Amino acid sequence: MGQSSEQFLQLREQDIVTLYDATFTKKEAQQTGVNLAKQIIDGGEVSKHEALANLVRLNEVISNAITEIKESVSDEKVTVLGVEFTPVNGRTMYNFKEDEVWSNLNKQLKDREEILKTALKSEEPIFTEYGEVPKVSTSYTKSSLTIKF
Repeated sequence: MGQSSEQFLQLREQDIVTLYDATFTKKEAQQTGVNLAKQIIDGGEVSKHEALANLVRLNEVISNAITEIKESVSDEKVTVLGVEFTPVNGRTMYNFKEDEVWSNLNKQLKDREEILKTALKSEEPIFTEYGEVPKVSTSYTKSSLTIKF
């Protein structure tokens, strides 16, 4: 990285530390983001795709900076600039797959899901040892936009 890039990053480091004071709340932060988006969408001065591309990049920069800095923060509860930092221990993960009964039941459940999917697509009724397989209803997730760079 060149000297001017290093100086730029040092200036940004200082800007980030002093960017918001303790009175800037989470709701205000969220509303600031909404207002920025509305300004971009309604203003028409900037391409929405270009703005989104740069925001996605900035989000990646910030997310990774947060991850790195989190690892160096102490494990004690503290409040700084109105933000509370509370360490939380990892949760217990149960290894149910080690139990043969659970594994068999889980496999039966997955097999049943496949039969239900097949029945939904089939014109003819499908029967199993439990009787006719019903045609279950469907629901849809929200559409999304995939962004890669």
